Amino acid sequence: MYTPQTRTWAEISASALEQNYRAIRSQLHPDCRFLGVVKANAYGHGAVPVARQLAALGAEYLAVACLEEAIPLREAGLTLPILLLSHTAAADAAKLTELDLTQAVHDIDYARVLSEAAGAAGKVQKIHLMADTGMSRLGFLCDEENLPGTLDAAGRLLSLPHLDVEGAMTHFSVADTDEAFTRVQFGRFCAFLDGLKERYGFTPRLRHCANSAACLLYPEMQMDMVRPGIILYGYSPDAGLALPVDLKPVMTLKTRILSVKDVPAGAAVSYGRTRVLTEPRRVAVLAVGYADGFHRACSDKLDFLIAGRRAPMLGRVCMDLCMADVTDIPQAAPGGEAVVFGPELSADEAAAAAGTISYEMLAGLTPRVARIMTK
Repeated sequence: MYTPQTRTWAEISASALEQNYRAIRSQLHPDCRFLGVVKANAYGHGAVPVARQLAALGAEYLAVACLEEAIPLREAGLTLPILLLSHTAAADAAKLTELDLTQAVHDIDYARVLSEAAGAAGKVQKIHLMADTGMSRLGFLCDEENLPGTLDAAGRLLSLPHLDVEGAMTHFSVADTDEAFTRVQFGRFCAFLDGLKERYGFTPRLRHCANSAACLLYPEMQMDMVRPGIILYGYSPDAGLALPVDLKPVMTLKTRILSVKDVPAGAAVSYGRTRVLTEPRRVAVLAVGYADGFHRACSDKLDFLIAGRRAPMLGRVCMDLCMADVTDIPQAAPGGEAVVFGPELSADEAAAAAGTISYEMLAGLTPRVARIMTK
């Protein structure tokens, strides 16, 4: 009988998630709210079950990237405030008030669209002003040259009907690697907030800028709320960055051994014949490939964990399969399990082999990889 563990699956540890939540929370000042970032299917971990656990643990807010990510949370019965960090199309703006969602706003024209949509529905749209302090992504430009114009636009925005400007936010680009520029960004954000207060007597109820690195490394930047993302899931924003808390990877990616056979010297393994065996080896075929989100760039570079021992990859990653050397692992047999990454075999290692970051290794897992919550 088929089960989600028949092929490749990700085990999501509820206890590890709770440990990480409590470790992060212990670093926050008492009045600081906790916004759990569950965009990208909770960084590949399963947005609905992760969001439910965060709500049960006491998180005050959730964040997703877009409307398509928010809808399943509301359909699952989650009632926490949800902030949409990216853009919602004008055609879908009415959905925001219908589902009681908070929208980040990046320019005055977009604010007018949201105000009109909310007014047409007889409702008020809750928004957070997004300040661009050095990311050059979405947001009102708040560098020294552009701040005056941004404050003028903010004044027009504050006069729009049908909007509740609950918050203001910015996003740090190098909080994990560059303290000096992070402080420049924080200074620009504070100048924006000061300008709102001095010109219009307005202070947002929720001011937030601290992502994973900043909420742990710069306590003075926690403000009213923090937005931990990757640290919730047990990884540092930068593989070389030491953090003041112990984090535990929440996901263990596992796959099934489909075949084990003795392959003679001189035989080539996988596409392209990039690996030719110089001596006889015992080769296992594993049910994971790049269609599962396991990077082809990892080809011939990683180890798997089988029966507690490392099994080196052999040859290229295929769409649905890959091969490993189990010559020195007599326990390896068809039907057995292999760990791709997890607490004992970090996703950072796989990311380094692929020339990417842990975020992509986690969030890039495709829908055919089942997510299974464990204790």
